[in-house]
Amino acid sequence: MDIMEIINLMEESIEKASVVPLSGKILIDKEEILDFIQEMRLSYPDEVKEAKWVKEERQKILNEAESRADSMLKTAEAKMIQMVDESEIMRQAQEKADAMLEDATNQATKLRTDSDQYADDVLGDVERRLEMLLKKVSDDRNYFHNKQ
Repeated sequence: MDIMEIINLMEESIEKASVVPLSGKILIDKEEILDFIQEMRLSYPDEVKEAKWVKEERQKILNEAESRADSMLKTAEAKMIQMVDESEIMRQAQEKADAMLEDATNQATKLRTDSDQYADDVLGDVERRLEMLLKKVSDDRNYFHNKQ
């Protein structure tokens, strides 16, 4: 017997059951209904059992997929944080390198300016000494020319 036949028999049994006066309730044979239930269990088609198994397996697969997705998301978030941290480190390193380059450029410019000034001062001093020496030579020549 298939399940639909058993359901039909149960329905017939309920329809034929005696009505309890003034209550609207019926009296049914407990053993008969339990026999119908037992028949339904025995008739329970393999396809329904397989469908139940498929449903359970589907849920397991969905749970596993969700777990894997969560794991992948956590891994991606950790990688993103790492990349952001690395990016921040790179940005800070670049800023420090830029500051060091600017400082070195400023120091080189100052050194060049100071060197030029020193050279100019030394050359000016040499020029004054040479002028004094030249004047002394000129004065000494004039002295010798006037002496004659």
